[in-house]
Amino acid sequence: MRLILSLTIGFVISFTSFVSAQTKSTADIANYRGADREEMLKAGAKKEGKFTWYTSLTAHRDIANVFEAKYPGVKVETYRAGPNDLTRRLLSEAQSKRSLADVVETTPTTTMILRDNKLLMPYFSPHLVNYPEDSKEEADKGRVFWTTDRESIVGLGYNRNMMRANEVPKTFAEMARPENKGKIGVSGDTTGVRFIGAMIAAKGEEYVKQLRILDIRAHMISGGAMHELMAAGEMHMSISIFRNHVLAGKLKGAPTEWVPLDLSQANAGSVALPAATNTPHASLLFIDFLISPEGQKIFEEKFRFASPTKDYGFKRWYPEKGKTLDQYEKAEARWKKLLQDMIVRR
Repeated sequence: MRLILSLTIGFVISFTSFVSAQTKSTADIANYRGADREEMLKAGAKKEGKFTWYTSLTAHRDIANVFEAKYPGVKVETYRAGPNDLTRRLLSEAQSKRSLADVVETTPTTTMILRDNKLLMPYFSPHLVNYPEDSKEEADKGRVFWTTDRESIVGLGYNRNMMRANEVPKTFAEMARPENKGKIGVSGDTTGVRFIGAMIAAKGEEYVKQLRILDIRAHMISGGAMHELMAAGEMHMSISIFRNHVLAGKLKGAPTEWVPLDLSQANAGSVALPAATNTPHASLLFIDFLISPEGQKIFEEKFRFASPTKDYGFKRWYPEKGKTLDQYEKAEARWKKLLQDMIVRR
């Protein structure tokens, strides 16, 4: 991430002047609150014809197809990459004064970098009223830099063929009981690291240090791969399991269940408007679509993501919320060390 940040040095002032000519009109459109907002955006989007969506979302084309069917004459060109690669591309394009992204939808670390380098345009949407404060990055006057449009919630998952429901921990305190020794796995990547942060937020560092007695085993694989491993009977339970993976897996017969515990870490996908967008009407029409009840229904029912607009009966925690990028990186480094000190190495 430090390498990514180094790319920003020296180009912010020149890039700001590059977009200044179009900032006023884009800002007016991004702030428009009239009753005819959707019709105004639709008319402008049809004239613009198409826009480019940069995202780390795997199912990007499925969502683009629904949008294109809803708004004939507006085409979505997509570019999909992981968050780090997406960030590098966005910064590189800005440095060369040839921004191609009209909408960005990815994890908060990327949008934090873009915000800090003045590459985002604050926007209004009539749907923002439905979103809790933690799921929005406020700018000013009712505008936001980004909105969380999807959540992958991390909690405790277990294999019901290996554990009875009454044996499964329902809280962090229950998880720390000696009878769970040797039964717990964790992803060694950022999924596990960020879950350490959630446990610290709920119970403090001393609680995490006490978990050494449980012989928690780390696997250097993703949260999705952890679910597959758990479903195959390789572990009783794991503290780095995504709720949406369990929901999707159960439809295919996977013997897994999910428990939220005291605090559930939310891996967020957030949608932002680049300051240098070439298609402000189409971009804002698409943003409105993603965070509308219709868009949220697609995320939830088709892809099993959680929606920030809904209360599922458990408490969410956004690791980046309220932190600067530097503060978040330092916190993540601390969580990673605690994870390394806690686990049993295989």
